[in-house]
Amino acid sequence: MKAKVHITLKSGVLDPQGKAVQHALSSLGFAGVDNVRQGKFIEMTVAETDPVVAKATVEQMCKSLLANTVIENYSVELEV
Repeated sequence: MKAKVHITLKSGVLDPQGKAVQHALSSLGFAGVDNVRQGKFIEMTVAETDPVVAKATVEQMCKSLLANTVIENYSVELEV
């Protein structure tokens, strides 16, 4: 089963990489781009066949290692 994990900074947490991307886009002539936020995307295959168990396992991975839950949000999507 394929799992897709999106990790983003929580609102209110400063995002210096997002600001750098926003500034670079502006420098390249892309006007009207505001509030750029940068995140992570992780894709993996898990051997579990039960979607409920697979999602719970990937969420535990996020809480234990993949995301810093103090400053980051995450979402898990499964492809059966």
